[in-house]
Amino acid sequence: MPKTISNFIAMKRIVGLVLLILVAFGYSKAQTVTAKPANPTLIQFSGVVLDQDSLTPIPFVSILIKGTGRGTICNFQGFFSLIVNPGDELEFHSVSHKYRSYKIADTITQKYYYAIQILTKDTFQLAEIDVYPWPSKEDFKRAFLALDLNDTDFDRADKNLQKEALTYLERNQTASASENYRYVMQAYYTKVYTSGQAPSMTLLNPVAWAQFIDAWRKGKFSNKKKKK
Repeated sequence: MPKTISNFIAMKRIVGLVLLILVAFGYSKAQTVTAKPANPTLIQFSGVVLDQDSLTPIPFVSILIKGTGRGTICNFQGFFSLIVNPGDELEFHSVSHKYRSYKIADTITQKYYYAIQILTKDTFQLAEIDVYPWPSKEDFKRAFLALDLNDTDFDRADKNLQKEALTYLERNQTASASENYRYVMQAYYTKVYTSGQAPSMTLLNPVAWAQFIDAWRKGKFSNKKKKK
């Protein structure tokens, strides 16, 4: 056998032996390394948010996990529930109460955890504002000096009950919304009641009489001959 061929075979054996040693070493190292859990310990954190003074539930409180974009909102009874990790910090935000935070211990091992969170009312003291119907004190002074207080309650009642004023209201004031609705519905009931037969007479209908008298006063029934 030539010398070159024997050297090639020896080199091939050495390379194979080295590869076998490397594979055996990697396998033994993989056996000694402890596998880490894929998922960390998760906790179902539930609770209720109460008011400090009345101990009543606070609805629709925003609960955020600090440093993350996750969170939830309380329902109408103040109850909430979300998934957290040990060591997370929860932030409680409410429009009418002060901000509070809650730190979950990193030593918790149970899967379910319950808590009651108390919030304090946040009171805002606004500055006093006086509202006047006049833009300035000078306008108020002029209006006050021009005020006429000579008329008594009897004089004002007498003006409101004058015959001319009542006659004007009688001729020009229209029916109210309730009166119009009552009239329309009564006409509809009469139409349904007399469906398929001769309609009932309206001799005792006060609205019909009022319309007739108003038309008669306006001269709608006058028979005027046209001039040639």
